[in-house]
Amino acid sequence: MKQSTWVIRLEETSDTSEIEQLQAEAFGPGRFVRTAFQVRKDVPHRPDLSFVGLSGSDIAGSIRLTPIHIGETPALLLGPLTVSPAFKNRGLGKLLLQIALNAVEAAGDRIVLLVGDAPYYGPFGFEQVPMGKITLPGPVDPARLLVARLKGADMPDGAVSATMRTA
Repeated sequence: MKQSTWVIRLEETSDTSEIEQLQAEAFGPGRFVRTAFQVRKDVPHRPDLSFVGLSGSDIAGSIRLTPIHIGETPALLLGPLTVSPAFKNRGLGKLLLQIALNAVEAAGDRIVLLVGDAPYYGPFGFEQVPMGKITLPGPVDPARLLVARLKGADMPDGAVSATMRTA
């Protein structure tokens, strides 16, 4: 049965353990060696742009955005977008993605990068990065390197680096 309504809210510190369980279930232990995970490893995600989707009181999915730079351009790295296998194909991932992108735009950020499937993310404004335009510090399938340029932003150019936020 397809769930038609979800409760979406900002992620809270108390959600961390449950979100980590979801990620382990969805991506397995190999997730830690993937390039996108390595970029995010020592940089906290933005709590104002990270959301959870609830089914009752259970976290059924989550999305996080982490500050990065692409060359000199400030940007965000989307991910992981995680939905519990028990709730897949019910619209939660797409809803979390749309809410997060709306929040990104409202916050004034203009570039969102991710490694993912173009058919899934394309309808949300993501396009494939031209070959060699953006580089990550590890291997990535170039067909899966996608960027959303909000409010007519120019295509960024350069190497991706983690951004440490200051208080």
